[in-house]
Amino acid sequence: MKNKQVLLASRPSGWVSLDNFTVAEGEVGEPGDGEVLVRNIFMSVDPYMRGRMNDVKSYVPPFQIGEVLQAGVVGEVVASNFAGLAEGDHVTGMLGWENYSIRDGHLLRKLPQSAAPLSWHLGILGMPGMTAYVGLMKIAEAKAEDQVFVSAASGAVGSVVGQLAKILGCRVSGSAGSDEKVALLKEEFGYDAGFNYKTSDSLLRSVKEVCPDGVDVLFENVGGESLEAVLWSMRDFGRIALCGMIADYNAEEPQPGPRGMMVMVGRRITMRGFIVTDHPEACTEYVTKAIGWVSEGKLKYRETIAEGVENAPQAFMDLLQGGKTGKQIVRLS
Repeated sequence: MKNKQVLLASRPSGWVSLDNFTVAEGEVGEPGDGEVLVRNIFMSVDPYMRGRMNDVKSYVPPFQIGEVLQAGVVGEVVASNFAGLAEGDHVTGMLGWENYSIRDGHLLRKLPQSAAPLSWHLGILGMPGMTAYVGLMKIAEAKAEDQVFVSAASGAVGSVVGQLAKILGCRVSGSAGSDEKVALLKEEFGYDAGFNYKTSDSLLRSVKEVCPDGVDVLFENVGGESLEAVLWSMRDFGRIALCGMIADYNAEEPQPGPRGMMVMVGRRITMRGFIVTDHPEACTEYVTKAIGWVSEGKLKYRETIAEGVENAPQAFMDLLQGGKTGKQIVRLS
């Protein structure tokens, strides 16, 4: 049985291009002792993957040239030599950009039967939703009546952050990359205000306009000028959750740090980076709550689905360039 795969062909310098990928066909093997063969159905593409394309030490190892790339995947068990999983079970885990993957059964999580679409376990019920919850609730410790600002607010993580903050009773504003996305923030995701950072003459002024009373909590996905602009609107004892630095991902040189860091001292601001996998208990807590919020209509979700593993590289590039709305998914089979 043939297995279409996407391999890393070369390491990008600056923006990712299709030349950095190779689409190939391999053979589907047989699972060994304790292993499971999974037919991959949906695959997630996420900004953090850009960092794994560089040969640098980080919290996850880099992708290797000539090897199949990895992603969060939802699939169906085809064959199992692992006691905890049986043929027909739906599972999620870190698997390949390919139609079939073999994985140690201990590294897969069986999905419960639910009415939620399978792809949602890669989005609002998966890592993006968990990341939003951990960053907002555990890192920034948001509370009712806080003034919350979210950068890249219409993305898979940002859209959930805003909705969670509204459930909590906060005022929420954010930035997005088009007028259509800003409208989506306010009309669908419940944001109180927002602006298009691509057409803003002054990010500093735009932040002050949408946050006239300042910012208690910043959920930062972009970094660079975006972080600097919000820093000057932070209130005393403000909290900044550093989730990502999209501005750095495709830069050939490290981006300058925000100016005016002394304001953090005077206003006693806390800034903390985080990795969602460091908080497994909070992730479990979130999924339990999120299922209820989704069924009650309190959490809304959008996804963009590309078709076919061969189109995963383009879907990934579209994500990095901000061309899509909501969670970017690839349907593999």
